[in-house]
Amino acid sequence: MGSLSIWHWLIVLVIVVLVFGTKKLKNVGTDLGSAVKGFKDGMKDGAASSDAPPQQVTTTKANDANTVDVEAKTKG
Repeated sequence: MGSLSIWHWLIVLVIVVLVFGTKKLKNVGTDLGSAVKGFKDGMKDGAASSDAPPQQVTTTKANDANTVDVEAKTKG
């Protein structure tokens, strides 16, 4: 009961094709392929941009009266 044979998968495939049609399934496959390709390109772009040196963060004290300056202290 736990395992599905090839005949079970073929019946499921035939039902899916009958419900959605081959054109709709082709469009879904094309959309999924382009999404995977876009993801891979994004990962390549992210890896290339991470090679750049990190930007230095500078802190400046604002002279605004509404700004609260707080320092974190550790208990020792």
